[in-house]
Amino acid sequence: MLQHSPDRSLVSPADLAQCRQMIRDGSKTFYTASLLLPQRVCDASRSLYAFCRVADDLVDRTPDSRAAVDTLLERLDRIYRGAPGDDPADRAFADVAARFAIPREIPEALIEGFAWDASGRRYPNLGELHAYAVRVAGTVGAMMSLVMQVRAPEAIARACDLGIAMQLTNIARDVGEDARNGRVYLPLDWLANAGVDADGFVAAPRHSPALARVVGQLLAEADVLYARSLAGIAMLPMGCRPSINAARLLYAGIGREVERNGGDSVGRRAVVPTLRKLALLGGAIATAAARTPPCGTPALPQAQFLVDAVSRAGDPQRPPRTLDERAQWLTELFTRLEKQRS
Repeated sequence: MLQHSPDRSLVSPADLAQCRQMIRDGSKTFYTASLLLPQRVCDASRSLYAFCRVADDLVDRTPDSRAAVDTLLERLDRIYRGAPGDDPADRAFADVAARFAIPREIPEALIEGFAWDASGRRYPNLGELHAYAVRVAGTVGAMMSLVMQVRAPEAIARACDLGIAMQLTNIARDVGEDARNGRVYLPLDWLANAGVDADGFVAAPRHSPALARVVGQLLAEADVLYARSLAGIAMLPMGCRPSINAARLLYAGIGREVERNGGDSVGRRAVVPTLRKLALLGGAIATAAARTPPCGTPALPQAQFLVDAVSRAGDPQRPPRTLDERAQWLTELFTRLEKQRS
């Protein structure tokens, strides 16, 4: 596990400014929700997003996706050695990964998901689609939970639920755009049961009542996961809850817009109007302190490996318990203080 040195910063203010601009340009919904986070968590979340964005773009835009994945894994090696390459996103992510003990398995799974994207992989059923969504979005949810210093298995499971729900919403919104790029993410068995031929749809994307039913099924699955994620949001620090609840409501709101469009995400792109966004943000703030009982539902099987990875990593934030641990902690604290004075 990468260790963080309090005496050596891996990231500069200029790096953080570039990460902030990247999220502002790349995801207005994520950027809006991040504004409600405490500053420390906000900076860390933007660092996470910047690395995810850079990784996604590299795999998506490089003709040889295998070579791009190999490059990213080499960059990840350097990040986890504490010697990131000369890229603001790499330095920012290295700092966050070290400070919050993010297991390497999580960004590796993210990169694997991007590789699945680049290969044009299709998903025979909902379980296989969950496996994809866990990699490209559940990983982000898990890492966000870690930067908020919440590592309990239940919390990680629910963070994965939220990430997966958001990805399913994105898929429902982008059916037409994806098809025009030669991609299909909707479960193939759902399409077949509705009488929609996947290859024919990609060749000539058009809206139909049958396709709308499949999109509706996917949004219903997302809603189940959005509901489950509430128990995880209740486990977060109070200052973090409004932002994450806002992200949940804003993404779910995209689904509601798809429904208002009659399930047509081929000829129209669903956008949440500004006034509705403001209302959702207000609701997220107003309900931040709401009590939500534990969900009690296990993590999706496809997400369990992320929960296990966090559990194996332990909790770097836990206070020292034994006498020897407390003595060592005090010694290290005084050493750092002396270095800061000199």
